[in-house]
Amino acid sequence: MTRQVTRQLLPADDMARLIALRRKLHMAPDLSGQETATAAQLLEFLHLTKPARVVPGLGGTGLALVYDSGRAGPRVMFRAELDALPIVEQTALDHASRVTGAAHLCGHDGHMAILAGLGLWIARNPPGSGQVVLLFQPAEETGAGARAVLADPQFDALRPDWAFALHNMPGLGLGHVAVAPGPASCASVGLRVRLTGREAHAAQPETGRSPAPVLAAIMDLLAPYMTPGPMGPHFGLATLCHMSLGQPAFGIAPASAEAWITLRGYDDAVLADLEARLCAGIAAAATGVRCDITRHDAFHASVNDPAAAEIVQAVQARLDLPTARFTFPMRPSEDFGAFSQVTRMALVFLGAGEAQPALHDPAYDFPDPLIAPGIALFAGITEQLLGV
Repeated sequence: MTRQVTRQLLPADDMARLIALRRKLHMAPDLSGQETATAAQLLEFLHLTKPARVVPGLGGTGLALVYDSGRAGPRVMFRAELDALPIVEQTALDHASRVTGAAHLCGHDGHMAILAGLGLWIARNPPGSGQVVLLFQPAEETGAGARAVLADPQFDALRPDWAFALHNMPGLGLGHVAVAPGPASCASVGLRVRLTGREAHAAQPETGRSPAPVLAAIMDLLAPYMTPGPMGPHFGLATLCHMSLGQPAFGIAPASAEAWITLRGYDDAVLADLEARLCAGIAAAATGVRCDITRHDAFHASVNDPAAAEIVQAVQARLDLPTARFTFPMRPSEDFGAFSQVTRMALVFLGAGEAQPALHDPAYDFPDPLIAPGIALFAGITEQLLGV
């Protein structure tokens, strides 16, 4: 039997407000890069917590709130994601998405509620030293948001000494925690391969330049990487997501083709090596046709700093939150990995229940009972690093 985990730090009326906020956000999702309304809702909810500084428009549509002790100490950042997915929800819940073709099916609405709850807790328990930054980050799903935040000149005054984020994880026991030093999520990149030749009559294909043989060669190049092997330091995976060739006509030998490929690697170095080898092979195969390869949705691996992971584990033990059995890193990418390039960070997985629909599934909905342990975990990290 799964143990029920609460660890509730806030009064019942605040928890009710947070659940209502989560469901309100769920009903009005914003897609990546379009999260202005979502950020405005969060600012309205948190303005009574009296942050020392508010930074709107961070990285485009992001929002940061700074709580300052007025005393020297480290700056600790906690991040949640603002964006939803371009998927049609299929839950029939009262709080289901009201936006056609968009839905919070990854739990970002719940992550935002947890961070908002941390803001309510900080208002009652100001940090004893240093600063806390709550970052509501745009465009996580495309991999562009974290890089946009880091590139924003406003971020210079927010650059943290420590950064933490959590992601709910279906399949793990409700409230169970998984965290470890080293890679927490794989690096990934999308490659769009465009091939351009010359059309010809289907009866005389030799008079044109068909990209069909190049597509066949691409399939051969990808084949050794399309079946996932065991996770380990050399893990690499290629997924053919889309392919098209020519026109739907029987009389025309094709001139154009596209292939969309997602590559994943255990870490940034493994991904870079896999990408270089496949791109070289595709270019070598593209004889007689033009070949253009562009990169999209690039994600760094999320690499947990050993000291940051140790802090989370200490807080987890103090809260008596169960430990989940989990194989690191997870295959899906998380753009929080960009922060591992600039600070000590930890990405934590918080179990959403063994029977919970998978992330990005049309039937997924964030479990509200996770809000309380999520707040408790972040509050414990704040106490450990800054005191109260």
